Order: sequence, then C-alpha cells, then structure tokens
Amino acid sequence: MEQIAAAAEVSPSTFFRYFPTKEDLVLQDDMDTRLVEAFERQPPGLSPIAALRGAIREGLGSYDQADLDIVRETTNLTMTVPEVRARAMDEFGRTIAVISEALAKRAGRPADDLAVRTLAGAIIGVIMSITMPWEGWSDPAAFVDMFERVDQALNLLEAGLPL
Repeated sequence: MEQIAAAAEVSPSTFFRYFPTKEDLVLQDDMDTRLVEAFERQPPGLSPIAALRGAIREGLGSYDQADLDIVRETTNLTMTVPEVRARAMDEFGRTIAVISEALAKRAGRPADDLAVRTLAGAIIGVIMSITMPWEGWSDPAAFVDMFERVDQALNLLEAGLPL
C-alpha cells in the first residue's frame, strides 16, 4: 500500500484516510452514490422497490463499457478473494444504512424505522441471493444477465415473494 501511495504521490497517512484497509482499494466505488441519486429522481408515485429497480436500471445505464468492466473485475475479486469477500460482508451493513436513508427520505419516515430497515435488509438479501453463487458471473455476458436476475428477484420481492 505504501508503494501505491508513493505512485499516487500522496503520503501513506493520506492514502490510509481514504483506504483504511487493502481490501477497501477493491471495494471503493461510486455505485451507491449513483444509485441513490437515481433513486431520488424516480417518480414519487412508484413503490419503493419499483423506484429502486428504476434506479438500478438508470444507474447501470450511466456506466460505459470500461466502467462495467471495472465493476465486473471488482465484483470478481470480491467474490473470489477471501479477505476482500470478508470485508465486503462488513460493507453490506453500511449499504443497508445507505438504502435505509434513501427509503426513509422517500417515505417520510426515520431511517431507523423498523419497516424501513427491514425493507432495506430484504433488498440487500435479494441482491445477495442472486450474486453470492458467483460461479459463472465473471463472464462479461453473464455479468449483464446477473443484473437482469437481480431486477427479476426484486420484482418477486415487490410481489410478496409468490412461490
């Protein structure tokens, strides 16, 4: 990490302020920011999950092929390197908080509202249920399909998970 800091021409302390762990180098991206901003632009009449699905489509649409390649490689590292995967699990808690904030703002409720936190957790659970069986998703075509499957799974969640 000191070599990376030197190559970036920043001090190690500055570098560690932005990336507290080696694993954070892999996990750092702007996807949460893009998705929350896209979520806030969704029409107010949409349900929270429909708005999230629209935000995911919009957010992914804002990525060019080079961005998608980086996301795919980052996701591949996250799923295949045990240390990065463990750190990613910690990040899910932070992501639930980010989603809770966005849902709460849209619903006019506090972010720690039981229903808001439960929905945010369910959304992350749905995403994990699709992405965690990682085998095969590293292929670029399959990676795009993964986002389609996440959309389908969120649709099932919104429909009350009919079996």
